[in-house]
Amino acid sequence: MILSRDRLRFLLSRVRERLWVKPLLICLLSILGVFSARLMDTIPLVQHIVIIKADTIAALLSIMASSMLVIATFAVASMVSAYASASSTATPRSFSLVIADDVSQNALSTFIGAFIFSIVSLAAVKNNYFEEDGLFALFLLMALVFALVIVTFVRWVDRIARLGRLGSTIDKVEQVTAEALTRLRNAPLLGGVPVATQPIAGEPVYATEVGYLQQVGVAALQAYAEQIQGRVVVMALPGAFVTPSLALAYVCIGSGASADRHHRQVVEAFQFGSTRLFNDDPRFGLIVLSEIASRALSPAVNDPGTAIDVIGRLVRLFVYWSGQTRGEDAEEPLYDRVSVPTISVHDMFDDAFTAIARDGAGLVEVAVRLQKAFHALAMENDTDLRQAAKQHSRLALKRAEKAITLAADRARVRRAARW
Repeated sequence: MILSRDRLRFLLSRVRERLWVKPLLICLLSILGVFSARLMDTIPLVQHIVIIKADTIAALLSIMASSMLVIATFAVASMVSAYASASSTATPRSFSLVIADDVSQNALSTFIGAFIFSIVSLAAVKNNYFEEDGLFALFLLMALVFALVIVTFVRWVDRIARLGRLGSTIDKVEQVTAEALTRLRNAPLLGGVPVATQPIAGEPVYATEVGYLQQVGVAALQAYAEQIQGRVVVMALPGAFVTPSLALAYVCIGSGASADRHHRQVVEAFQFGSTRLFNDDPRFGLIVLSEIASRALSPAVNDPGTAIDVIGRLVRLFVYWSGQTRGEDAEEPLYDRVSVPTISVHDMFDDAFTAIARDGAGLVEVAVRLQKAFHALAMENDTDLRQAAKQHSRLALKRAEKAITLAADRARVRRAARW
């Protein structure tokens, strides 16, 4: 499989979600730092170097070792509590965003790394591994580790106070959705060309498993299309639920060219998984925001303010999307032999607003805010966006008229929908 830039980004994103990666790297780095201090014994230093007694360093390292183990345990407990809070107050789909928080991962890595550093250094000092120059270098390293731990701890306390809270989780979901839209703005159709309007011809290629499509390796499809002197027409975008009975793509083989009957290279270009991911699937971000608002509107929570906040964020994302569909920052297609379908604005509206309009139909403040949101989106210079906004405005009005019992409230919603 071709390791393209998008594929590499996809793999790095998966690595970021693994909580053990950074601590492991920092532990290895801390061990390397201890033994690098031994090299100072072989390098002539200034004669007036400060003499540090081994007992002094050993005492400080003992304090660091005992305290870092406690802090690391406390950090893990706090992070687990934040993860549980994010799943219960927002939605379980936000877990991957919370666990990928850089500040928390860096803090845990620093605390564990400092613990390993102190243990290894203490063992080396107790066994007279260092001479005077090495002890001085180790003391400088220890001071650096102390400073790093203090700075990291202060930053981490500020972050852990917010991590897992509803507002912080909503911010993360909005940010990752905007990033997915940015990638689509820079490479509409994933860097391919539009699908032709005529009936699609070619050999269908089917999925080999059941699950969600997480990424499409368009670079690998382009290479295969050039190999067979033909074209590849993609039928499924990231986020689609695929089965072995649904075609992922159609392969059009050029005249005189030969190809694998099963088109294994095409199947390998599609990455499947049991869950949807945010990276290349902006619709998933819209769904998660909608889920957060829908949960806030449930009778058990009764928090229409959160739903109204989410509506405003959805409007911001759609306005951003409207700017990208006008092609302001679009690049030229990189893969001229791969046709990719466009993402539907109507489907995006369904993902974003249907659940909110349904669950908030009986609340006049939510119904009015929805109508104002649709009005704002209809004013954008985008035909598809305007049509979708008008359609959902009518549907939301019908739901509100059936759910709201007070005539004055119904009239208020009608006035908001009169545009």
